[in-house]
Amino acid sequence: MNTQTSTPAEQVRNLIARRWFLQQCGVGLGGIALADLLRDQSQGATASPSADADPLAPKAPHFAPRAKNVIYLFMAGGPSHLELFDNKPGLTKFDGTRPPAELIEGYRAAFINPAATLLGPKFKFAPHGASGTEVSEILPHTAGVVDEIAVVKSMVTDAFNHAPAQILMNTGSTQFGRPSLGAWTCYGLGSESRDLPGFVVFSSGKKGPSGGNSNWGAGFLPTVYQGVQFRGSGEPVLYLSNPPGIDRRMQRESLNAIDALNRIHLEQSGDAEIATRINSFEMAYRMQASAPELMDLAAEPAHVLEMYGAEPGGSSFANNCLLARRLVERGSRFVQIFHEAWDQHGDLVGGLKENCQATDQAAAALVRDLKQRGLLDETLVIWGGEFGRTPMVQGGSDGRDHHPNAFTMWLAGGGVKPGISLGASDEFGFNVVEDRVHVHDLNATILHLLGLDHLRLTFRSQGRDFRLTDVHGEVVHKLLA
Repeated sequence: MNTQTSTPAEQVRNLIARRWFLQQCGVGLGGIALADLLRDQSQGATASPSADADPLAPKAPHFAPRAKNVIYLFMAGGPSHLELFDNKPGLTKFDGTRPPAELIEGYRAAFINPAATLLGPKFKFAPHGASGTEVSEILPHTAGVVDEIAVVKSMVTDAFNHAPAQILMNTGSTQFGRPSLGAWTCYGLGSESRDLPGFVVFSSGKKGPSGGNSNWGAGFLPTVYQGVQFRGSGEPVLYLSNPPGIDRRMQRESLNAIDALNRIHLEQSGDAEIATRINSFEMAYRMQASAPELMDLAAEPAHVLEMYGAEPGGSSFANNCLLARRLVERGSRFVQIFHEAWDQHGDLVGGLKENCQATDQAAAALVRDLKQRGLLDETLVIWGGEFGRTPMVQGGSDGRDHHPNAFTMWLAGGGVKPGISLGASDEFGFNVVEDRVHVHDLNATILHLLGLDHLRLTFRSQGRDFRLTDVHGEVVHKLLA
């Protein structure tokens, strides 16, 4: 338009119109350009989803991995390191006395007065194996595999209540909404199983974990990477079987029609959640044949069932451990077993005996079974909870409170150095004094063993890149074989 012949009012209107178009249309041309620049990063540097893409297809790691799969035995509730792995004769010596003032200065416990009297360990310890690793008398089966495991006695965390501490262990944050370790693993590596989920979750014990589904959620990752919870008995996944009147052919025809509509929508929108929906429907269809076969423990030899203490048709931690082995054999990437029963504020002796009786044999059998099948070298097994227990007593003379300053976990296989004890706590088991391993360090190490650099495994959400370890984490090289 020739501005020299237009009136001043027309010139103002034209200027406003141009400004509006540049600033507001499509959130501004600058916004359009920025969106185009960020588009390739919006899926964590992966291409936009297509109708034929399988988001769980195997992916190349950042570098040569030591482990291909993970089985994580999560002892929810906070096992007492002082009764299981971290022997403290000095604590026995000072049983019934007040802790040193300098030890508890500024310390905050979940429920008890930090000045509560000290409580000596309730069980005896003895060295085992060629490594001489000390283990409690209530873990006789774990004692038999100590030369295969690495015991970490110097774990620390930032949270002292169950839900935030469990979510921190599993997602790297105490807040809801972040992707879990299993989800990050499948996002980075995919899965080698087409007929079973890449990330499977089991739960045993008296209740589910306090952190709930957030412990295995996908957060802001596409939901195809979240954990799929299997039940211990009956149908492995609810509503997996067809309802009466629906046969296999009718189901296939229905899925084909739904699939065609979803693919049209996916091509139009590029929404990763539609690709997740397509994958979920197809996976459920294939699982109708694969899942019942997986869950049929009666197919296992009698000596294997006896080794685990598993009972076909039942529901138990032992059954779940055996199912975990069967899953990694079939290509699932990450299996997590939650056993929520370790919160002994009282009845410490009785509760620990019950928990160990339920879990010790099967956890040790899993390590043995994987080794004899040649799977331990490529399968990382992890055992541990969200925190430890206080050296101070709770509930009279038979309980301990939550304790984030020092606790114990163990790892086996998958590139972990076997038969070692890493780190140490002080004479009371209160603070770590050697080789401190934070939750972020543990997660960085797990990813490293899987061939993933925790600094490079990122996903862009809400305008910035996120990673499992946030801005923290160092690989614990002393744990590596």
